[in-house]
Order: sequence, then C-alpha cells, then structure tokens
Amino acid sequence: MTTITFPRPTRLSALPPLSLYIHIPWCIKKCPYCDFNSHSLKNLQNGLPEADYVAALLTDLQTELPHVWGRKVETVFIGGGTPSLFSADAIARLLSGIRALLPLQPDAEITLEANPGTFEIEKFKGFKDAGITRLSIGVQSFDDEMLQRLGRVHNGGEALAAIDTALNLFEKVNIDLMYALPHQTVQTALSDVQTAIATGAGHISAYHLTMEPNTPFGHTPPQGLPQDDAALDIEDAVHGALAQAGFRHYETSAFARAGKECRHNLNYWQFGDYLGIGAGAHGKISHHDRIGRTVRRRHPTEYLAAMQHSPAAAVERKNIAEGDLAFEFMMNALRLTDGVPAALLEERTGISTAQIMVQIETARRKGLLEPNPTVFRPSEKGLLFLNDLLQCFLAD
Repeated sequence: MTTITFPRPTRLSALPPLSLYIHIPWCIKKCPYCDFNSHSLKNLQNGLPEADYVAALLTDLQTELPHVWGRKVETVFIGGGTPSLFSADAIARLLSGIRALLPLQPDAEITLEANPGTFEIEKFKGFKDAGITRLSIGVQSFDDEMLQRLGRVHNGGEALAAIDTALNLFEKVNIDLMYALPHQTVQTALSDVQTAIATGAGHISAYHLTMEPNTPFGHTPPQGLPQDDAALDIEDAVHGALAQAGFRHYETSAFARAGKECRHNLNYWQFGDYLGIGAGAHGKISHHDRIGRTVRRRHPTEYLAAMQHSPAAAVERKNIAEGDLAFEFMMNALRLTDGVPAALLEERTGISTAQIMVQIETARRKGLLEPNPTVFRPSEKGLLFLNDLLQCFLAD
C-alpha cells in the first residue's frame, strides 16, 4: 500500500492542545498478556531507582522545551508499568519539577495509573497531595481465579479496597477491566462489570484480552479462551450492561458517565499534541510547517545512562510524511464514537476535506462512515470494522 500524497507542505494556522505523557517502566512482575514497555522489579539488583529516574525524567523534559516554548499543558498522564510503585514523595518531586519547567493549566487533569497490589491508604493520600487529580486502577477482574490466570498480583478484595479509597480521595477514578478471559462466561463477565459499576466509579475501560506477539500468552495461549461467537456475546453483554447503567461508550474501549471522560486520551484521539518522556515513551509535536514524532530509548538502563551522559542521544525524531497525515488523523479520530468535526482535519493537519474527498466518499459508500458532511463519525458498522474503515484512507 502507498499513502496519499499532496503537492504542498503542512501549514497549521494554530497549534493543538498539548499534553504530557510520562512512562514509568517497572512492575512487581510482568503479566503474561502484556506487550507494554514494562520490566519486573525482580530484575533490579539495587532496588527501584526512584531518585535517578525522576532526575532523568526532568532532564528529558528539558530537552523538549525548545519544541514547545510558550505552550501550556492541558493534561498529564503517568503510565507504565506500574507508576504507583513509586513513593508519593517521588511523584511530588516529579510534578514539582514539571511545574518549574512547563506552565500547566490551572485545571490540568493529572492521571496516575495504579495497581491494587501496590495499594496503601497513606500512599494514595500522598498522591493526591502531590497533585494527582485522576487515578486509573488496573483491576482487570474481581474474580480471584481469573486474576490468577492473568498473572495478576492482587485479589478481588484488594481491588475493591483500592477503589473505595480512591473514590474518597479523587474526583475522577477509572477502573480497567478485561473480558473474553480464559474460561470466562457471559455471567462471570457480567459479574465483573456489575461489580465495577456498583463501586460508583465514573469511568470504566473495558478491553478484549488479545494474544499479543512476543508475550507468554502470544507464544502459548491459555486454555479455555472463548471462541469468536462466545467472545462476541461477552462483549455485547459487557457493553449493554454499561449502557444500561448510564455509561456512554465514547471511545473504542472507554465508557464514562457525563463529564468523567479521560481528557488526556481525548486529546490523543482528536490528534492533539503530547510530549512523551521516560523509557520508550512516544510523543507527537506540531509546528506550523510540520508535525513530528519522537520516541525514547526503550530499555530503562539505556535510557537512564543516556539521560545522564547525552540526553539528545536518547531521542529519535521523525517528521510525519505529508501523505501519511490523513491516515494518521483518521486512525485516532475514528476511535471516538461521536467522531470529530470535519473542520478539525485541516486545523490539525493542514489538509482540507476536499483533498481526501475520494477516500471519504469510498468510506461512506461502504457504509463505514456517517454521511453527515460536517463530522467524521464512524457508523455502527464502521466501529465494528474499524480497520476496514481506516484502509479507505490509504491509496493503492
């Protein structure tokens, strides 16, 4: 496949909102389904290098400042790995350092990912005092047997305790769930989602378990995985229960009550900008005449060494080719069930709707894109066959 090409360079009249993503790459242990850049604590000979890593992150951020002078940060997301392994003091030092380097909006949403296996009441209170405004808790299931099959380090009781404490401290709390798990039925999947709903959390992310390459599950899938029809029945039941409880399915795997959507992720899907710092972190930064992507050294040891001796060497920079911009925009925007205003395409990429009208009409003719000319919104069929929809924006 070759991408669409255009005769003129990107020209942006205004730069998009800016977010900051921070990657903390360590976990208590690596889950067998996980293909994220995460590394087990047991491989660390000298313990968790909190102080060194916070210092490296702030050095990393300094390397990016010339690319975002004068721009304010709307959201911060600390992901991993398991960021809640870090002490509240370390997170406080990190956020204080960020505020000294970058202007944060007064109402900036600051999210931290947490594992119930690292739950401590005083630590959660410390996270709030440090400035965290939203906690995302990786539960996956409340069923102890399911958790064991997934290689998780917590049990259902610990998950409920962590959620209860989080809800008493933070205005916004997300629960991560997985479905189509080994030996899972519609009834056991519904039990998980109904337990999550009953906690009172305003945001639930529900992901279909997938067998990713280069993971233990990818090499040797677990026994008892639901077959396609059974997995679809589970998915329909999970989505239906969330809709009935008043959660809006606003993004491919995300459900929220009104006003509880994840602002950081919305900026991704609306093709906003984001600095990405930390081992293996990715970023996207727009300039008036180009849009670039960055990626950091992936292994924590190499990343730390580079940040201590030659920070610029830890960062790979590449501009997005003009012909790839329409596809990259749609790859993000069409994850949103409401889509995005059509005018956002030119605002965020410099490409007009007229320049890709052939591709748009192809998607509409196939019933994958809604016919409304003022919005790019996937149809129900388009949401189910998102890859087919995206292929419309690549040319032969």
